[in-house]
Parts: sequence; C-alpha cells; structure tokens
Amino acid sequence: MSALLPNLFSEIEVGSCLVKNRIVSPGHHTYLCDDVPGDRLIAYHEARAKGGAGLIVSEIVAVHETAGFSANLLKAQNRDVIPHYKRLIDTCQAHGARNFAQLFHPGREILSAKGGMLPVAYAPSAVPNERFHIMPKPMSDALIRDIIKGYGDTAAILAEAGFDGFEVVGSHGYLPAQFLNPLVNLRDDHWGGDFQRRLNFVRETVKAIRTSAPGKVVGLRISATEMDSLGLSGEEVVEITSALDSELDYFSVVAGTSASLGASVHITPPMGVEHAYVAPFAATIKAATSVPVIVTGRINQPQIAEQVITNGEADLCGMNRAMICDPQMGIKAQSGRLDDIRACIGCNQACIGRAHKGLGISCIQHPESGRELEFTQVIPTTSAKKIAVVGGGPAGMKAAAVASARGHQVTLFEAEKQLGGQAKLAQRLPGRAEFGGIIENLEKEMVAAGVTIVTGQVVDRAFVENFSPDSLILATGAKPFVPPLEGLDQPSVFTAWELLEGRANVGSSVVIADWRADWIGLGLAEQLAIDGCSVTLCVNAALAGETLQLYTRNHYVGRLHKLGVKIKTHARLFGANGDTIYFQDTLSEEPIILENIDSLVLSMGHVPEDSLEHELSGLGLEVHTIGDAIVPRTAEEAVLEGLELGRKI
Repeated sequence: MSALLPNLFSEIEVGSCLVKNRIVSPGHHTYLCDDVPGDRLIAYHEARAKGGAGLIVSEIVAVHETAGFSANLLKAQNRDVIPHYKRLIDTCQAHGARNFAQLFHPGREILSAKGGMLPVAYAPSAVPNERFHIMPKPMSDALIRDIIKGYGDTAAILAEAGFDGFEVVGSHGYLPAQFLNPLVNLRDDHWGGDFQRRLNFVRETVKAIRTSAPGKVVGLRISATEMDSLGLSGEEVVEITSALDSELDYFSVVAGTSASLGASVHITPPMGVEHAYVAPFAATIKAATSVPVIVTGRINQPQIAEQVITNGEADLCGMNRAMICDPQMGIKAQSGRLDDIRACIGCNQACIGRAHKGLGISCIQHPESGRELEFTQVIPTTSAKKIAVVGGGPAGMKAAAVASARGHQVTLFEAEKQLGGQAKLAQRLPGRAEFGGIIENLEKEMVAAGVTIVTGQVVDRAFVENFSPDSLILATGAKPFVPPLEGLDQPSVFTAWELLEGRANVGSSVVIADWRADWIGLGLAEQLAIDGCSVTLCVNAALAGETLQLYTRNHYVGRLHKLGVKIKTHARLFGANGDTIYFQDTLSEEPIILENIDSLVLSMGHVPEDSLEHELSGLGLEVHTIGDAIVPRTAEEAVLEGLELGRKI
C-alpha cells in the first residue's frame, strides 16, 4: 500500500467481488475490435491490468439486435463468443484485475446504421434526439420485454465466460435513462406515467441479469446530472438512485447526455473543464445510497483520486484517459513514483478524437496505447550511434527519448531557452494551460532515458560538421504562414504567434482570419474577448473549430458565445486596406467587408522550418526529418513519428 495514497490502494468489496484497489478503467468504446474481443483489445486491456488497475469495465456489449450503435460494437448473442471473452478475462485476471461487462442499448442515441443508411431507432416514446436528428419509434410492450430478456441472455453468456459482474449503461441519455426521464418517457403504461413506473425498465433489467447470472455483481452507470434542461437533473437522479439502492451493488457516476451538443461534451470533457468536477455530484448520490459509488470525469492523477475518496465523495475513481496516457499509472503511484506518471492533458485528440473517426483509440503523448501489438517493448540497439536531434518540440523530444532508451548516445539541441515548440504557445490560451503538460512529460522521458539536452543553441551546417554525428534528426518545426495578399504588410496585421508572445498591440476592435479552424483561432478569440476587445472570428470553414474533436470544439465555441464573440463562417481572407478587412464567402463568392477594425490577427497555418535541411544538402550525413519539419500537422503526428523513428534508427 502506498503511504502517500492509503485510500486509493485499499481493497474494497463491490457486491460479491473484492477489488484490490480503487482505480477503475471504466467502460469506453475503443474501436479496437469487431463483434468479439481480439488480440488488439486484449493487449490493450492487459496493459492496464498489468499497470495496476483494480477493476476493468469492458466496453459496451450490445444486448439486442436493435442496439446497433456504431461499428466495432461488441456482441454476445450466442455461446460461440465465450472463448474470446474468456481469453480477455483470463489475461486481465492474471494481473489481479477484476472484470465487469457493460451491457448496452442506446435507444434513440444511435450514431450510424449498416451500409450508411439512416437508422431505425427505438425509444420509450417518439421524442426526437437533437444531436443526431433522429426521430425514434416508440417501443411496443413486446419489444421492451424482449430487450430486457436480451440483457439477461447476454449476462448469462458473459458470466459463463468469467466476468465478475455487469454494469447496466444508463448514463448519457441511453435507453435506461430514456425510460427514467419524464421528458423523454411519455408513456402511460407499465413502463411510464409516474416515477415508480418509470423505474420498471431498470428494475426488471436488473432482475433479468440476476436471474441469468446469479451471484454476479450488478451495477448501474448513470449521469449524476445530464447537464441539459431536457435531461435528468441532479435532484431527479438522487431520487432514482435512492429508490434503486437496495437492488444494485454499486453506482457508476458520470455527467452529461448524448442527446444534445452542449451536454455531450461531458461524455469526454476536455481540458477546459475542472478536474474531478463530477465528484460533488457523486457525493450527493453517495449520501443518499448505501452501496459503493464510482465517479469518473477528469480525474487524471492518483493524487486527485485519493482526495476524492478521502473527502468521502466516492469509493472508487474511474481514470480512463489517465490510463490511456499512462497504462502504468497504478503501479507507479503505488511504488511512490508519482513524478514518473505521464499525466493526461485532456486534449481529446487521439482518444475520443480517433474513436469518432471509427479508428482505434490512442494518445498523443503515448502512441503505444491502442497499438500495443505494434509497439511492444523497446529493443536495445546492437550498434550504438552518436545522434543529434535538432528541435525540442514534441517530435524531437520523443525521438530523442526513444533512441536514447535503446542505447544510442543522443544530444538534443533547441534554439530557444525552453523546450516545447508550439506547445509553449498552446498553453498560453484560455483553458489550454494543461497542454503544456506534454512538454513536461516528454522532458521527463528524455531525462530518464539519458538524453543530453542543450537549449539556447542555434544549429547550422558548421555546427553539425563540428559535432560530427552519425545520424541527424531534424525536428525543426514550423513557422507562421502569411499569404501573399494585399495589405498584410501593414503594422496593424499580426500573426497568432506575435499575439501569444506579447508582441502585438491590437487595439479594441479585432478580426481574426482563421484558415486552420482549430484551437488557435478559438483560443485567440476567447483571450481577446476576455481582454475587453470586440472580436470577430472569420473562419474559412463551415464552423469554428471544425478540425477539432467535436466535444472540444463545442465546449470552446460555447465559451465564445457567452463572451459575445461574433463568428463568421465560410470566410476566405482576401486582403486588408487600412482599417478595412476583406473576405470572400466561399459558398456564394460574395464579399464580406469589415470596417473600422484596429487589427487583423492571422491564423493561416504554418510552413515547415526547413532552412537547415537545405543548408545541409550535400554533406553526406544520414538525415531524418520528422514532425512539422516535413509538413505542419499536429502534436499527434509529431509524437508518433518521433516514436517510430526512435525505434528504428
């Protein structure tokens, strides 16, 4: 037991199951499998079990043919699947982890149907979903009873495979929550009409599971508040959990609902949301119930989890993205190596961002997550090289750390006094301070691997010739792109970098030309509005933040609305003349003219900083180029390329 974290590393009984600690890998859709667990999903969960998770909750398993949610959905409709699930469970339990299965039906919350057709969704009543624009078909009594039977049948199969327990997914506005919500359940029969009848779906589902899988743990995942005026309120959820307390073994508490754009942000809350913000809501449920409570929501460090448990707000902590970022978080924390933990920064880029593209989840800081079969342990080099890395951004730091860990003699040179590249600028924007964590985490990796770090050193051809490395890695990054348009040489025109570095006096009326449609334009607009400027964000895209993961985008766009920032979409920068800025509508080609503007701020993308690459031409040296030095993209590509090069150089 860690002396620093005595509560986090204490055992706890959850129903009939003894869990070795309070760290939970909560259910999350990984997109690492089809229908049944395969090698990729098993390797993924094994990494977390081996890394110290006490309880692993598998991702959603569909309980009925009408539960089709999206691609890569686990199923268990017949006993043929048992060996696949058994292999997953045996692998995790070999490391001391317990395993629960999530039993799932989305109701009206369906992402997609087979073949790209619009789905037929079923719900208690014909109340539409506003996020996916789905009008569901009301369920018949027979269908409801068949779905409840599906929960029981699925539990029976998975119990035979060896699962310790089951979690009914009633969170985020999915089917059980639709029955519980009086604004969604408009029935007047056994399944709705008053509070007690709205509970019947959950009650009979739990009874079906217990009958089919006797002795197994049964819990309910529920949003403590759906964070939406049409969703379940905190008071309603306390009443619901109190009424169901004697029938369940635990509650797993989250926040938000899939049904609306604003509330769906809480499915995977971005870094602009406070750490452990769901814990106070969980505390109200814990005070009203007698069974263990799991809380999930921006708990990215074991110290935070310890405090939540110490405060009595919950009994266990779901630490999903924390363990995607560092699967070994548990064993590092238990052995007192807190400074070695790679902390999640809540960027949502490679975890839920990849999932929403139908791709296997990963992490921008730890690309090995989700790629456990591809990136096994680091293999020591058989021929050590003297390697110079030029550039201390994410790409260069990752390449240096991995190459040095393999046994190469690696020196990293950074022209600035501080490491980090563009991440140094990203962390200066409102709600983005945690992005700087990627710098700290990668620097720790370099130090642990024995990299020699030299800052404030400009590297040119003569320096390289004098240093005489066996291999050179160019991770020189990028610089702002200023398009060759009329009027952009005026003193009232600034790049995003100049603004973030404090080198721009913008005045009171500012226009942002945002070609990138990413976090830069959104962040600049928020900062300028906070500073008291009148801000117009002109985006060359269908919506502001279009290239961002949607929960992140919606969170920050909502912040801009509250600040009164004006947003114009489909706006292509055309030029500037004095205090007049010209754009062109990309749909109609009509002019957009903004007058009486003090400053124009450019977020028009980047171009590679490749002058050294050209300068070294003909030197006859082994040169590798990675990250934005090839072509500007994001930190995700930079770190992955650094990892790949470090492993093979």
